[in-house]
Amino acid sequence: MHQHPDRMPPLKLEEMDAAQKTAAEALIAGPRKAVKGPFIALLRSPLLMDRLQRVGEYIRFDSSLPPRISEFTMCVVSRVCTQQFEWFTHVPLAMKEGTSGETIEALRCGRRPNDMHADEALVYDFTQELMAHHGVCDATYAAAVERFGERGVIDLTGLIGYFITVSLVLNVAHTPPEVKDGVAALPALPL
Repeated sequence: MHQHPDRMPPLKLEEMDAAQKTAAEALIAGPRKAVKGPFIALLRSPLLMDRLQRVGEYIRFDSSLPPRISEFTMCVVSRVCTQQFEWFTHVPLAMKEGTSGETIEALRCGRRPNDMHADEALVYDFTQELMAHHGVCDATYAAAVERFGERGVIDLTGLIGYFITVSLVLNVAHTPPEVKDGVAALPALPL
């Protein structure tokens, strides 16, 4: 895993302006309990951070999607964006929710996994199609609505868009991952 210098390291309390302190306190008081990951960089724009973190809070903790599907989707987006921080964060959560190690390894290597659950395959195809074409065909849309309902399709689309945003912020900031035992880093693609 190639490491770049962290462009936007954590701000010290005395370096924060009033808006940054308020945004940081709100984040700490919520379910995340800390300013870490993308929020370290986003704190440079405290209003954006506050609004994005509220979207992320919904996406992560209140979405209509089952946690296994949400965590799997975050792994797919992390792979597409080669985002190490999110990969190291969400792989253990996806595996805890039931995504297989074989599926994770295929994703890591940039391959379409062969052993996915049917709903994972649907989400994988939906995510890949959305990211490649900025929309989905009628068949993919119909399958997603049948499985997740219209609310679920909007939640899935919002999750993908949110994690693309977060991944791009992390990539621009060169935020280092919190490496976890048993999780292999993403190789750069193409292999």
